Amino acid sequence: MSSTLYIKNMVCPRCIIVVKNELSRIGYTLLSVELGEAVVEEKLTEQDMADIRTTLAKNGFELIDNKKKRTIDQIKTAIIDLVHHQQDTDKHVNLSQYLPRKLGYDYSYLSHLFSSAEGLTIEKYLIRHKIEKVKELLIYDELSLGEIAWKLGYSSVQHLSGQFKKVTGLSPSYYKKFRTEKRKSLDQV
Repeated sequence: MSSTLYIKNMVCPRCIIVVKNELSRIGYTLLSVELGEAVVEEKLTEQDMADIRTTLAKNGFELIDNKKKRTIDQIKTAIIDLVHHQQDTDKHVNLSQYLPRKLGYDYSYLSHLFSSAEGLTIEKYLIRHKIEKVKELLIYDELSLGEIAWKLGYSSVQHLSGQFKKVTGLSPSYYKKFRTEKRKSLDQV
């Protein structure tokens, strides 16, 4: 009988590698590992869960037991994956279609759950991540602002610039030139 673990703060492909390595190291047989979730072959006891919780905590991860917290983390993981890790997907995605398709819940439920628990809307959370991605791409200096706007699904450079200034207080060109505001890790956005 297998057991599914829901894991908070798994935000990148390297996180998957760390979780795989750590769970294997402490003796569990992995059936699958993806962002936010790992399935082990064993039926887990309370002691197993305590050991796993301790091991994951040493690497900045946290087990999620509550279903609502799990759903909120799945929303965050889906948005992080969409903005930061999916290279060839259409970024002009409609969240009210994307999240229900990905998570299997009605968007109004997801939106209400997220807003009440996090104190901000799903859309604002998406915008924060888009702005972090813009910062990253500005620092790399490989794409023009127009290319960045298109890549992240903005309707225009003006829309991106306005949103960037609203969130950071700086214009994209000022940020690129002076980098006065540091980037945040994905789990801190």
